[in-house]
Amino acid sequence: MRRQIVHEGAEQLTYEIREIVAVAHEFEKLGVNIIWENIGDPIQKGERMPAWIKDIVAGLAMQDCSYSYCDTQGVRTTRRFLADEVNKRGGCQVTADDIIFFNGLGDAVARIFGALRREARVIGPSPAYSTYSSAEAAHSGYEHLTYQLDPTHRWMPDLGDLENKVKYNDSIAGILLINPDNPTGTVYPREFLQKIVRIAKDNRVFIMCDEIYIHIVYNGAATCHLSEVIEDLPGISLRGISKEFPWPGSRCGWLEVFNQNKYPAFQRYISSLINAKRLEVCSTSLPQYVIPQVIGDPRYRDHLEKRRRLFEARANEACDILEQVDEIYVNRPQGAFYLSVLFNEGVLNFQQELQIQNHAIRRAVEEKVQNVAIDKRFVYYLLGATGICVVPLSGFCTGRHGFRVTLLETDDGKRRWTWETLVRAIKEYVHSAPSE
Repeated sequence: MRRQIVHEGAEQLTYEIREIVAVAHEFEKLGVNIIWENIGDPIQKGERMPAWIKDIVAGLAMQDCSYSYCDTQGVRTTRRFLADEVNKRGGCQVTADDIIFFNGLGDAVARIFGALRREARVIGPSPAYSTYSSAEAAHSGYEHLTYQLDPTHRWMPDLGDLENKVKYNDSIAGILLINPDNPTGTVYPREFLQKIVRIAKDNRVFIMCDEIYIHIVYNGAATCHLSEVIEDLPGISLRGISKEFPWPGSRCGWLEVFNQNKYPAFQRYISSLINAKRLEVCSTSLPQYVIPQVIGDPRYRDHLEKRRRLFEARANEACDILEQVDEIYVNRPQGAFYLSVLFNEGVLNFQQELQIQNHAIRRAVEEKVQNVAIDKRFVYYLLGATGICVVPLSGFCTGRHGFRVTLLETDDGKRRWTWETLVRAIKEYVHSAPSE
């Protein structure tokens, strides 16, 4: 073509969580029974949305308003309800005009970074959740800027690293947090969030916090919403119902915007998000109408508590089994429904392998492991040998090697088989060739 039509950041749009699915399907055609541990979809793994929530959805589906457009920012009654929920926490106060709905947080993230000036960077955690790291890198045309999460300190952010990078790189306009974190399962205490707010205030940058798992916290951890500690700083929280109801297929998420009226430049930025949304008209109506009836129902608190206990038990079960392996490092998650397994330094090399009897599958694996990251090599062998589909940690914008697995399997026997099979596979793999 006579003109270059590809955006400078196009190569940064990678999403390992989904990309490994294509490889798994190839292996599936060769006879591998796939155990999908790559993506955080509770429904796919057997969880069922409670009948009382389904009844609310069904009732609203019979109402004509559910089939109409709504306001560009979202259903006004729902935005008022959510604004009231924010204001009940104390801290920063908002109105319905500070709530903006999107078709899932993936849509919101694309809009957030698409509306930023290319020179304005947002620094995020490493390991990073791929949606954010790819979107930020694609928007800027450069590799995603990151601060380190420390596995020896429960994957908490290295505040010294964060502060220095923000202080000495004036292209950084915002700090991204994910609390509870994906992929590590760490949870930030209030005091820690307050320290990050101080860093943002000292350097005059905004804060963006993904709170999609904010009501899935366990193992003695405690946290708070960004709105409770942000004070007078500009900020955005990202919320949704996909992990909480759970209703991932609803594609329904929203932003809570803080203090936009105090910062004209930030207010213009938020206005640009809304203007872009107007071109789309609005987000899907039905799930928005559902939210006040579900979250406002007295049964919802018990629903959240039941799920917290469930994921706590599964996290502890997984860690108790995986801790049998000396060559890996596992932090016990305190939130969300993921577990990051880290290989100890020097354990992996490019000669290790797992035994695969099926010659066609073995050839397919050997082709895939050419010129890949060292932990991705393990992931491909694991997939071919056992069918367990996990995501390499190197796919989360980090130089650390390991993998992420979910805590979502509802079949107790199958879930335990998965952990025990992982233990056997890791031991076989790391001892199949000398360590470097």
